[in-house]
Amino acid sequence: MSDAFDTLTDVLPPVPGPGRTPGRIGMSILMILWAGLAVLCFVSAVPGWRLATGAVGVPGTLTVLSCEDLGEGRYDCKGRFTPDGGGTAIAVDASPDSDAGDVTRARLAPEGDRAVPTGTTGVLAALTMPFLGVGVPAFLPYVLLHVFGVRRGRRGAVIAGSVLTCVSLTGVLVGLVAASL
Repeated sequence: MSDAFDTLTDVLPPVPGPGRTPGRIGMSILMILWAGLAVLCFVSAVPGWRLATGAVGVPGTLTVLSCEDLGEGRYDCKGRFTPDGGGTAIAVDASPDSDAGDVTRARLAPEGDRAVPTGTTGVLAALTMPFLGVGVPAFLPYVLLHVFGVRRGRRGAVIAGSVLTCVSLTGVLVGLVAASL
């Protein structure tokens, strides 16, 4: 081989061999990040949940005016929100799952830039992220038991992880279907 290749291999870090892990500290950091990801699913869902349940925002009617195809299955929808108490209609962002011409009950976000559907469909759509948050850490207990060498309780952790994953998948699918109605 050439000297250039030898110099390159000296600069690159060694590839871990089979059975090599980040160690207890590194694995603890990864587990904390994994749990943090699950918490993030719940935290990021709170504003949409509060709007869909009517805890915040102005009630009214959302009329979707247009939906632009951004490619790769993504859409940008614009609408007009008319408050129940009267007043002027406001141009807002609508859910990307909408179709032009849709008219639905909605709540205007406190920022005034978007309207979120309310009622059963709005609540089910808002629950999509929390259900994902249930599934993300489903097998975290099993992984913790495995990493730290605890043999007792692994079977229960796998069963619980499987049940949580099924519940999560069902909730996410229901939320996605509700959002597209």
